Amino acid sequence: MRIGIDIMGGDFAPKETTLGAIQTYRELPADVKIVLIGDKDAIVSILKNEGVSPDAFEIVHTTEVIEMAEHPTKAIQQKTNSSIAIGFRLLKEGKLDAFASAGNTGAMLVGAMFSVKTSPGILRPAISTVLPKENGEWGIILDVGINVDCKPEVLQQFALLGSLLAQNVYHIKNPKVALMSVGEEDEKGNLLVKETNQLLKDSKEVNFIGNVEGRDLFNEKADVIVCDGFTGNVILKEAESFHDLLKKRNIHDEYFDRFNYEDYGGTPILGINSTVMIAHGISKAKAIKNMILLSHECVEVKLVEKIAQAFSRETVA
Repeated sequence: MRIGIDIMGGDFAPKETTLGAIQTYRELPADVKIVLIGDKDAIVSILKNEGVSPDAFEIVHTTEVIEMAEHPTKAIQQKTNSSIAIGFRLLKEGKLDAFASAGNTGAMLVGAMFSVKTSPGILRPAISTVLPKENGEWGIILDVGINVDCKPEVLQQFALLGSLLAQNVYHIKNPKVALMSVGEEDEKGNLLVKETNQLLKDSKEVNFIGNVEGRDLFNEKADVIVCDGFTGNVILKEAESFHDLLKKRNIHDEYFDRFNYEDYGGTPILGINSTVMIAHGISKAKAIKNMILLSHECVEVKLVEKIAQAFSRETVA
C-alpha cells in the first residue's frame, strides 16, 4: 500500500506534516509506504533533525504550493507542480492508494472531482465528521460543508454513504440512520427534510429510524445523522467550540476531551473513485498522524470499492 501525504499543505507545513508522517511510519505495517510530496530539501532537513533516515520514505519533489486562500480551480490548473496537483496525478496514475492533505480544502475537492472523479451513480460527494457519544462510542454526521444546498435525492445518497462508512470503518453493525430536523415527527421540517424523509422511509438500503433533533446528536438514538452541508457545518463548528471553550478555561473532562479534532485527524471524501483524505488547516503532527492512519484503514477495508458496489446495485434496482 502506498499513501501520499501533501507535506506542503496546512498552516504548520512542512514541519508538522513531516513530523506526523514520522509518527505514523513507526505505527504502520512494514508493507505500507508513505510517500512525502513536497519540497525535498525541507523534508530531508526535518527528517535528519529528527534522526530519521530519508530512506524510510519515498519523497516526490515539488516546487509549488497552493496557498489556503487561493482560488481552488485556478490554482489546480495553474500550479501543476504543486504538492496537491502532483498528489492527484500520482493517485490517478495508480501510483498511490490514498492521498491525504491538510491544505486548501477547495483545491482537494476540485482535484478529487476532476482527477479521480465521482463513482458512477453518485450525484455529489460528501464529507463527514464523527460525533462522540455519551456511551463512549462514535456517531457520524454528513454532509458537513461541501454541499450547502441539496436536493432530497442527494440527502438520500448521503444516508447510504454514511451507513457504509459506519459499517466498514467504525464497525457499527446495521447502523441506525436518522435525518436532522426540528422535530421527530415525519411532518416536521422544511420541504427538503419532508421530501427526504419520505424517500428514506421507502429505501431498503439503509436502516432509517426517522427524524432526530439537535439534542440527539450525542446520545444513542442514531449512528448516522444526515443533513445538508450548511446545517452540518454549523453543527461541526459548534461541537468543536465545546472543546475549545473548556480548554481555554482549563477544564478537563473525559467526555469533552473526545471532541478534540486531533484524535481523528481527517475525513474521507465519500463518493469518489479513490481514497482522498482532508484535514483541518491548523493540523499539527498528531492530527496528521491520525489522518494517515484513517487513510490506511479506509484502503484496508476497501471502502471505495464497497461504495461503488452499493451504488451499482442501487442503480440496477
